[in-house]
Amino acid sequence: MILEKDLLARLKSNFGYDSFRLEQQKIIENILSKNDTLVIMPTGGGKSICFQLPALFFEGITLVISPLIALMKDQVDSLKANGIPATYFNSSQSDEEQKAVFDAVVNKEVKLLYVAPESLSFLQNILHQNYINCIAIDEAHCISSWGHDFRPSYKQLAFLKKSLPEVPVVALTATADKATQEDILEQLAIPNATRFISSFNRENIALEVRPANDRVQQIVKFIERRPNESGIIYCLSRKATEQLAGKLRQNGIDALAYHAGLSFDERAKTQEDFIKDDVQIICATIAFGMGIDKSNVRWVIHYNMPKNIEGYYQEIGRAGRDGLASHALLFHSYADVIQLRQFIANTGNQEVQEAKLDRMKQFAEATVCRRRILLSYFGELVDTNCGNCDVCKNPPQFFDGTVIAQKALSAIYRLKGKEAMGTVIDVLRGANNASIHEKNYQQLKTFGVGSDISWRDWQHYLIQLINQGFCQIAFHLNNALQLTSFSEKVLFQGEKVQLTTPVEVTKETPAKVKATKKKSATKDSLFERLRKLRYRIAQEEDIAAYLIFSDATLRELETQRPQTDDEFLAISGVGQRKLEVYGGEFMEEIKSFIKEKKKGKKDTTLETYKLYQEDFTIEEIAIKRGLKEQTIFSHLAKLYLEGKDINLDKFIDVNTLKLIQNAKKVLQNETALKPYFEFLEEKVSYEQIRIGLTILQKKSI
Repeated sequence: MILEKDLLARLKSNFGYDSFRLEQQKIIENILSKNDTLVIMPTGGGKSICFQLPALFFEGITLVISPLIALMKDQVDSLKANGIPATYFNSSQSDEEQKAVFDAVVNKEVKLLYVAPESLSFLQNILHQNYINCIAIDEAHCISSWGHDFRPSYKQLAFLKKSLPEVPVVALTATADKATQEDILEQLAIPNATRFISSFNRENIALEVRPANDRVQQIVKFIERRPNESGIIYCLSRKATEQLAGKLRQNGIDALAYHAGLSFDERAKTQEDFIKDDVQIICATIAFGMGIDKSNVRWVIHYNMPKNIEGYYQEIGRAGRDGLASHALLFHSYADVIQLRQFIANTGNQEVQEAKLDRMKQFAEATVCRRRILLSYFGELVDTNCGNCDVCKNPPQFFDGTVIAQKALSAIYRLKGKEAMGTVIDVLRGANNASIHEKNYQQLKTFGVGSDISWRDWQHYLIQLINQGFCQIAFHLNNALQLTSFSEKVLFQGEKVQLTTPVEVTKETPAKVKATKKKSATKDSLFERLRKLRYRIAQEEDIAAYLIFSDATLRELETQRPQTDDEFLAISGVGQRKLEVYGGEFMEEIKSFIKEKKKGKKDTTLETYKLYQEDFTIEEIAIKRGLKEQTIFSHLAKLYLEGKDINLDKFIDVNTLKLIQNAKKVLQNETALKPYFEFLEEKVSYEQIRIGLTILQKKSI
């Protein structure tokens, strides 16, 4: 029996959090009870913890199916940074590396194994419940042809449940409408899985739609107001990503293009540069971003309109994963709609894709709260506006449209929820066409009750009713309009409905943007100091900066300014391992910042130097200064390179120095410490490597 206190203890020590979010705890308890599970949770909601934390309690491994090989290293690095043993298996590894993976699984040295569906056939020897205790299928919507990102390689995954019937299967995704959810369970052979559907609401993301006039200049101004912030710009074509990235660079903005036309190595390098904050902005096709856990993406721009709401929702969800304020900007043009219609012509499920494109177009043209539209699309009905979208901030003028709504909803009711919007409008207008008479719809009480309203205006009103959740489109039932639980309020409980008058738009005009002074990041803010420290450590360890601490954690460090281990551990995002590895340097930076603000700038390494000259040991200096020993070593390395009288040789033996020197010859110009650590088979500590490289650097000067 695993108790709640055990789960919370692991949550804090390995992930740094004091409490669970959304339905995480119920999901984890369900998985630990070995029940099949479907998790629909928004990007940034904490899906990964739902299977990573239970993995720590299972005796064997949790097998994680992930769609993209390029992301596995990032995910495994993230786990290792949290003190969780994990690895991955893919076709890019050598025979020796793959054998090491098998050995680690057999010897129970790892808790999670990541693999792409294409590589599962190579794992037959370990696909046994003696080794596998849980199977997690990430981005599960990829299995469904109803979904927006169908991948044929996911179709084979049903064999996992059939061959390992006692092993719980967990399917996870951020985006799946009702039809896709049903398909996921059927395709994975887990029809009785417990479903956990969390709120799709990402309140921290501001939603905005603008006409696509002078897009490049609008984007340049948008970025200039947000210096040092990471962002993604999605484009429809490879050519557009290259052209836009080039234009941004011409404006002094550091940006790279990412698309399927680049080589594997080019794509991997671009993705790695973005993850590690070496480049701030990526102009990409939709191939970019799936599975990336980069928590400090502050904004997402859609240069072109996405083809459906699922894709749009998932892509904007890559912003603000740390919960801090973020922005989603969509440019809308009729030319994009035409191009997207051409893309989906003569493809599988063409009618469904066209209907979903229409829904996306309706979202872009909406005159009601955009967040309510997003939420109602996924079946989550809310009756209050969000206050954090462009429509809420600059609302249009409304009139009492209750009677119009009652007529429309009555027609849908009389049609038994079986007809699409066109037929509903024909019934309301009393159209005498063959289709109406063939089905005897002219006999309905609602036939012709809206003949005084034009076809286009009825379309406008019905779209608003859908957007407000009073009716919905059933895409899997030939796009039929159906009533919702909100419909009864209008039909039987006297609820009022506000609608906007249709306006004939003859020419797109640029959205009004308030003139704001270009802000530059405060160079000497504590947040900026901590961000630079995080970046330096990340480069040394050759991992993504956000894997050390998220922006949200840095903001809390800036506010709380912890100066003891207990205070530091109380910060959200700080676990025991991160306290031990990084706490000393970050607390010293905080202390230095506080002292400098009180007394003016002062080089704190000189205090270390003074104690060193007085023949105190490293351990004694660390105790006296209230710092970690590794921090003292970094001070001495800096002082040594500055020419101070420091004898680093006494901290490293000759043989170890020779090992590092040999590694340097092989690794050549490598400056990060992690490659040396791995090359030396993890037998030489980071502190020793830093000292050795510092000595070698000084000798080569």
